[in-house]
Amino acid sequence: MTTVTALSAPKASAPFERAELERREVKGDDVRIDIRYAGICHSDIHTVREEWGPANFPLTPGHEIIGTVTEVGPDVTKYAVGDTVGVGCFVNSCGECEACKDGEEQYCSKGVVQTYNSKDYDGTATQGGYSQGIVVREPFVVRVPDGVDLAATTPLLCAGITTYAPLKRYGAGPGQKVGVIGLGGLGHVAVKIAAALGAEVSVLSRTDAKADDGKAFGASAYYATEDDQVFEDLANHFDLIINTVGASVDLDRFFGLLGRGGVMVNVGAPSEKQSFNIFSLIGMRRSYAGSLVGGLAETQEMLDFCAEHGITATVEVIKADQVDDYYDKVVSGDVRYRAVIDTATI
Repeated sequence: MTTVTALSAPKASAPFERAELERREVKGDDVRIDIRYAGICHSDIHTVREEWGPANFPLTPGHEIIGTVTEVGPDVTKYAVGDTVGVGCFVNSCGECEACKDGEEQYCSKGVVQTYNSKDYDGTATQGGYSQGIVVREPFVVRVPDGVDLAATTPLLCAGITTYAPLKRYGAGPGQKVGVIGLGGLGHVAVKIAAALGAEVSVLSRTDAKADDGKAFGASAYYATEDDQVFEDLANHFDLIINTVGASVDLDRFFGLLGRGGVMVNVGAPSEKQSFNIFSLIGMRRSYAGSLVGGLAETQEMLDFCAEHGITATVEVIKADQVDDYYDKVVSGDVRYRAVIDTATI
């Protein structure tokens, strides 16, 4: 075992502490990575605050990771020392089930091993990217394209693939009208990607406070949904809506914005139960779907697409001693638009 310095939450909602994490020795197809940046995802906050249920403490979160390869196992063929690579939301899967063979490892029937707050198949607890190093199996490492802004690319390992996957699956592109609910950490990336795919993109945000930003990110229109008139003016308007917010919304009202055969996809994950009237869907053959990140091949595709189109997250790079404050800022919507930890400060 080797040790790395990390930020660790000792219990639910407690301030982070510096701690030493044990990382396994490199073997087989393992890749050791010196972490340079780690993004803060709202999922980290939900987990550390036990808003999605009990967590395993002490806990080091972080599933948006970019760093440099420093050691590879004897079976590694894709990466070499010095390569810049990324790690996303999971670090192992069975590789044998139908989902894994289809390149959707996140739906592994054995149970995907998450980057943190999970148990690997050998029983060891996973600890995430708020640390200075990690060891990950080669199949769960992706290549970061040359020339990109590394800090601003880091959130794409979650926010990028979380929005890219449903946009691709449901046909966002020329001639399609796409609405994005919320212009936060997920939403602003969704707008950038949907616009690059060629769709006509509209932001649906509670107020107009971020209207200039939304249009700068590629939206052709921006609507403040606190104005009830918006729901009348946009009735039956959209082909696809991506709901990125992590809080409850009035689903029936937003379903009414979908045209015949339109789809709304939830990628935000509220801790509260959601409900709606089934007639909001069946009257216009609308659909309501969920989507969970994306597989490894699609994550690499997303990174390459974003590099080609100059897409990154809009970020605030912070130091380790700012993480507790930034958790509160993320929850209150005061981060523009994603916080990224410079792990050299841990």
